[in-house]
Amino acid sequence: MADGVSQLPEQEVDKTAESLSALRLKRIEDEVSSSYVLVDIGANLTNSKYSRDLDSVVERAKDAGVRKIMVTGASIQCSKESLRLTRLYPGVLYSTAGIHPHDAKTWTEDCYELIKELASNPECVAIGECGLDFNRNFSPPETQLEVFEKQVQLACEVKKPLFLHERDAHDDMVRILSKYKDKLPPAVLHCFTGTSAQALKYIEMGLYIGLTGFLWKDKTDDGVRSILEKGLIPLDRMLVETDAPFMYPNVRGSKIPAHIKQGLSERSLSFLNRYCTFQRNEPCALPVIVEMIAAYMKRPPEEIAMAATINAIKLFGLN
Repeated sequence: MADGVSQLPEQEVDKTAESLSALRLKRIEDEVSSSYVLVDIGANLTNSKYSRDLDSVVERAKDAGVRKIMVTGASIQCSKESLRLTRLYPGVLYSTAGIHPHDAKTWTEDCYELIKELASNPECVAIGECGLDFNRNFSPPETQLEVFEKQVQLACEVKKPLFLHERDAHDDMVRILSKYKDKLPPAVLHCFTGTSAQALKYIEMGLYIGLTGFLWKDKTDDGVRSILEKGLIPLDRMLVETDAPFMYPNVRGSKIPAHIKQGLSERSLSFLNRYCTFQRNEPCALPVIVEMIAAYMKRPPEEIAMAATINAIKLFGLN
């Protein structure tokens, strides 16, 4: 015998079908409105702080609306581990491969080919984290310059985007990138903390700007907050990231203006306050970062989320 619905009069069947369709539509609307669809372009998930509960960290991120996460490679070993994690979470985690300026002194003759081999895997979507850091100088500046340029050359060769780090080295960063402008692949200035002039220069060069929870503590007259308030970063050049376990967005701090706090949703705050701390930020904090950006720009957070996600998919070729 057919099911109960098919035994109903035709008019009743139509009403039942309409009710089911309305219910499904309502569920879809609830799902869409309950979270954003986000890509975290920078999370250091190979950090030992995630060694015991990475499954839970990834699940929390997905629950918060973070559908894809790029795991940062900052050394040869870290890049190998980042790639390994992508095989454990296919379609969710992606990796980068490179040597951070702090570790530039570890560069050997083999590194170029090792990074190139890692980058040949489709799950590896960028070269980096690479760049220049003259703020701490954990590696000598001259070594950083040499190692950075080699990784720029590699990115040009393999035609994969650059995931860049820059602190107190803007002029040298621009100089080296400009040398390869005719063949430079797309690039993002990860965790941007510079000035308006620096942001505008990078944007003029065609680079993307990556924003993190650094927003909470920036009180400079010409820093990231001011840049967002002035609308200097076009939406088609903006990306979002947590830089987990670092850059915890302390939205409870007194440095956050009241009108920014009012722009944060209870749902996003629940993930941040329940699972993230100064000691260990997580990708599930990304919705709060998006809402902070939106509040400073006086735009709907859904608009920021959609733009950043489209940019990430386009830039890194994500599925």
